[in-house]
Amino acid sequence: MTKKYINGPLSNAVQSSVQHYFKELDGEEATGIYDMVLQETERPLLQVTMQQAGGNQTRAARMLGINRNTLRKKLSRYELDK
Repeated sequence: MTKKYINGPLSNAVQSSVQHYFKELDGEEATGIYDMVLQETERPLLQVTMQQAGGNQTRAARMLGINRNTLRKKLSRYELDK
């Protein structure tokens, strides 16, 4: 069974973090926010999922709903494949 969180803890945390980011910019123009947020969230998502899967990439890919080859590329990108 898949639970869908709309305005749940994760989205609230992202919203709060992005608001804080803009506040810290203090009027400076922001660039590359989308990629920054993806990188900041994707790495810990992969780490925790791999831990939950006991290091099994096939199981982790299934948990994430992505192809195992895609997972392998992402793990390599974040140097989590070592």
